[in-house]
Amino acid sequence: MVNLSTDRIDLEILRALLEDSKASLRKVAKHVGLAPGTVLSRIERIKKQGILRRYTISLDYEKLGYSTAITEITVSKGKLVEVEEQLAKLPGVCAVYDVTGEIDAIVVVKFKDTAELSKFTKRVLSIPNVERTNTHVVLTTVKEDFNLALWERGG
Repeated sequence: MVNLSTDRIDLEILRALLEDSKASLRKVAKHVGLAPGTVLSRIERIKKQGILRRYTISLDYEKLGYSTAITEITVSKGKLVEVEEQLAKLPGVCAVYDVTGEIDAIVVVKFKDTAELSKFTKRVLSIPNVERTNTHVVLTTVKEDFNLALWERGG
């Protein structure tokens, strides 16, 4: 859901930065039709709101030799938050999701080889209150892009 204090111009600024996070302030300003100083003020406000977390690049991890696994995790004794905090710190972890259904959490992890995945799985199982895991190795990545198109409210 879009933060209530963002408007169409903020979304345009974010779209421009999603397209090219290295775009100059002048280029973004030209794109949205505002002065660079105004754009800078808006970007700073968006950062303070926690919407814009960081500027980064997008890599094709498969071309770098990484594979992906998705691990379902069941946690006991109401310790889900504590377990998820530990999971988030493990090497290779890209995402930790608190989910509904028969399992408690889903972890997306990147690994170089099966030895690395095995080590990860054993570390997860050694975390107190992790009851069980079920790991799926991704065979083919059809789409992987967490930079979604930004739509205006009602769009």
